[in-house]
Amino acid sequence: MDVDKTAEKTAGPLATWYREAGVRSGPRRYFADETDQGRVFFPATLVPYLTHDAVRVLPPERLRELTIRHLYQFLFSTAHLETRVVNRGAELIANNRVGFDVPMAHRIDAFKVYCDEGYHSLYSLDLANQVAGATQVAIPEWGYGGLVDRLDATAAALVPDNPELARLMQVVVFETLITAVLNEVPADPTVITAIRQITRDHARDEGRHHRFFSAFFHQLWPSLDAAVRVTLAVALPALVRGCLAWDLEPVRSSLVLAGIDPPTAAAVISDCYGVDAGNARMRDMARTTVKLFQSAGVLDVAGAAEQFAAHGLEVT
Repeated sequence: MDVDKTAEKTAGPLATWYREAGVRSGPRRYFADETDQGRVFFPATLVPYLTHDAVRVLPPERLRELTIRHLYQFLFSTAHLETRVVNRGAELIANNRVGFDVPMAHRIDAFKVYCDEGYHSLYSLDLANQVAGATQVAIPEWGYGGLVDRLDATAAALVPDNPELARLMQVVVFETLITAVLNEVPADPTVITAIRQITRDHARDEGRHHRFFSAFFHQLWPSLDAAVRVTLAVALPALVRGCLAWDLEPVRSSLVLAGIDPPTAAAVISDCYGVDAGNARMRDMARTTVKLFQSAGVLDVAGAAEQFAAHGLEVT
């Protein structure tokens, strides 16, 4: 009798983790430069500034470096968010520190997520290091501390009396988003193979995480006191926007490294990451997260639906 397969029939989205998770069964991905075949490091459609008038006139080598650094930005932001934001929330669930009694099976699943996120960070750093060695395009000294500090400050301002709950909400948001990178890069044949592979590996794990955190939120929400639900419901739209705000320092730094003067770099960022572009991106990425909140009853709280609409996050 195969005990693992029998358990999978009644278990949740991480039931097949021991056989299917990347950290358990996935191969290490090895970078090979396929640019001589016309392949790219990152899809131009996902690098907003490449078509800007001040950028597209740069020499091809500078444009290539910008694209490589955009790949670095994706890989390093993944590593920092997974270990410094998602895993601290996963730990709260795994160690039963969320304010209600978490079933043991779900605590075990939270540790599976924890392992996954560490592995995603490992292979993101590994691939970035391989690309840097092969291309001789240096990895900038981007610390991402400002991003994490901003997330913490936003959470503290919006949910001042319950920092652990705010951290859990950040994790639910990040783990239920739909990102263009994870959706589009794996299927794009113009992208270098190893980059497509590692993004597909990541997407597979994140699909399971999405289902886990969606189910967790449906457990968490009714466990909260009515007063806490009211406070959180009206705070969630701003918390979502805080999670989705662009991290623009790496972009500014990369543009300057490409030879663009700082005032022009600031203008490029304003044009490409301004209010309209940011709002459209947030609506697209957060659509499934907002639907999750709606299905759990968050938008039924007085004033919540109006707050979501005011932040451009209404359900359509």
